[in-house]
Amino acid sequence: MEMAEMPDLKPVVWIGGSKADLSTFPEEVKDSIGFALNVAQLSGKHHSAKPLRGFGGAGILEVVDEHESGTYRVVYAVQFPGRMYVLHPFQKKSKTGIKTPKAEISLIRSRLKSAGQEHDAWLKRQKGTVHDGEENRRSGR
Repeated sequence: MEMAEMPDLKPVVWIGGSKADLSTFPEEVKDSIGFALNVAQLSGKHHSAKPLRGFGGAGILEVVDEHESGTYRVVYAVQFPGRMYVLHPFQKKSKTGIKTPKAEISLIRSRLKSAGQEHDAWLKRQKGTVHDGEENRRSGR
């Protein structure tokens, strides 16, 4: 019997307090958002994921889930090759308008910058790992 090959899952990197923030959401919301994030890990785009306005493209996405206790959002980045970064889960408190509050946008921008720095450091570590492996092969180790 042959096993079906599983597509590669992109690792999820939680920036700042994003994992702890998401853990406070209602279970139904966590399930829904978790599924959308899993689709992104598989390099797909869940039907409820939309580009976040003001971030210049489809690399920063937002998933919105409505629940009886309010509107919940998770912003994540897929613009970095090989990994995805969860930037900011939050509950939208305002009952008027759909615009994301400035304080939330500021936090997202800050965490996006941190994600970029973390990604650069990860890429350097990956190159170092490859380099170390090449050195080991050349030296017979």
